[in-house]
Amino acid sequence: MPNSPESLRSFRWYGTEHLRSFAHRQRTMQIGFRRKDFVGRPVIGIVNTWSEMSTCHYHLRERAEEVRRGVWRAGGFPIELPAMSLGEVMVKPSTMFYRNFLAMETEELLRSHPVDGVVLMGGCDKTTPALLMGAFSMGLPAIFLPAGPMLNGVWRGQRIGVGTDSKRFWDDLRGGRITQEEWGEIEETMTRANGTCNTMGTASTMTSIVEAMGLSLPGASSIPAVDSAHPRMATDVGERIVEMVWQDLKPAGIVTDEAIENGIVTWMALGGSTNAAVHLVAMARRLGRRLSLDDMAAVARRVPVIADMMPSGRFLMEDFYYAGGLRALLWRIRDFLHLDAPTVSGRPLGDTIRNAMVHNDEVIRPLDNPVNHRPALAVVRGNLAPDGAVVKPSAASPHLLEHTGRAVVFDGYEDMSARIDDESLAVDETSVFVLRHGGPVAAGMPEWGDMQIPKKLLRKGVRDILRVSDARMSGTRDGTCVLHVAPEAAVGGPLALVRDGDPIRLSTAEGRLDLLVEETEMARRRAAWTAPPPSYERGYGAMFTAHVLQANEGADFDYLARPGTVKDPSIY
Repeated sequence: MPNSPESLRSFRWYGTEHLRSFAHRQRTMQIGFRRKDFVGRPVIGIVNTWSEMSTCHYHLRERAEEVRRGVWRAGGFPIELPAMSLGEVMVKPSTMFYRNFLAMETEELLRSHPVDGVVLMGGCDKTTPALLMGAFSMGLPAIFLPAGPMLNGVWRGQRIGVGTDSKRFWDDLRGGRITQEEWGEIEETMTRANGTCNTMGTASTMTSIVEAMGLSLPGASSIPAVDSAHPRMATDVGERIVEMVWQDLKPAGIVTDEAIENGIVTWMALGGSTNAAVHLVAMARRLGRRLSLDDMAAVARRVPVIADMMPSGRFLMEDFYYAGGLRALLWRIRDFLHLDAPTVSGRPLGDTIRNAMVHNDEVIRPLDNPVNHRPALAVVRGNLAPDGAVVKPSAASPHLLEHTGRAVVFDGYEDMSARIDDESLAVDETSVFVLRHGGPVAAGMPEWGDMQIPKKLLRKGVRDILRVSDARMSGTRDGTCVLHVAPEAAVGGPLALVRDGDPIRLSTAEGRLDLLVEETEMARRRAAWTAPPPSYERGYGAMFTAHVLQANEGADFDYLARPGTVKDPSIY
């Protein structure tokens, strides 16, 4: 049912003649607003993850003002609500550790204030799923405003991408192929402007998925952060959220099973980040929708990677925007999509992409000319990953996707860092690196999964080896990495039982990851295993460790990974 002024949630705070409403109006008037500015108007929360430590979001302070302009123009009353900013590079131990924190903060910010609808401002990796998870649980009209990608990096005439080329040049430096001076030049030229990573990393993967699911304005996710179209989009968002409040258009009315599948199809066509596998499960569960790794892998097998974007391909997000952006890609893959799925624009998805055109077939390829013939996601199971693990074949070395080698085991990131370049390390190009204690319970699931290549192999020209871990990998990176192994080692998963020299077999064709050790020996090791002590004894860390689910379940908190609302607080 459409809302009326008296049915607005904020009317409980502002619109009655009780003493508490008097106080609410009085305090709002204290900062210079008039009673008619906010009583009976939709109050729009602008949840802003701006921070000087989240440099990808540095421009969101300005964008909040442009959203505010749109809200005023449409007859709403904007209020900005700062929220924890999860700058992927700066935040330790891991932004994934704080994703659930931001989700909780978003939900409680909205519940505890007189908010009728919300604009969610984010984009750097974990902010997108976190903001939406909180908004889904709160159940108010919501629209996501993506921060937008940064401009292309350029070094000595060549296009360079954040993360993907960072690792490539780091290996070049460690292997003696570039000088320290050249490394310094790359540092100065790779990140030239505000905005999220310019590769098809987790940031652009998630914002693109969210747009395809109908939660952003059409075309919003592709606009570079510093392009003049970005502030115009922000003003449009402010206007549209007011309309959505009057229409009572909430996420549960948009995020159908078909919308989720649209998001997955888009992810696969983009060759996007494996991190989406964790986030999508968590987001779906907040709305009571079941989504499994197998559901996602099934889509991956039928949708080709057609965005020729780093790390699977050659180009960057600025090129993608000029080639037509996400709307053009969606039009090209329209036969895989549910075109009647609703969107925040008020129109079905098919209507929002109908006039889109691809302007560069090298960047957004035709369906019959994919980037390669490997999918963007494969799921493997076996005695080493009973509950599943994920691989990104499109960004892996083909010869390692069917591979057997002997394990070189690292007990955490510090152990790996201390020993990786030891000349006595028993490793060659056939080895399988195993890193454990990087899962949700052990470490908050950081991006440790794309372990370094030892210097002695780099000098031989080896640029990839098979790596297996219960951690994640940056969406900007490439390489043959088996990730999110579940259950993780810290809770007794089989990864805890691997020993140096054990043979490990990966077959993405068969969907298998197996430790080739006799079950009697495995049983002996299992009986001798003891759980490591908790990583945290107090605060948020203790709560996280006690309640976080495994990767295949979305790594949400067990008491939040379901639909359900909490009664609005009493205002009296």
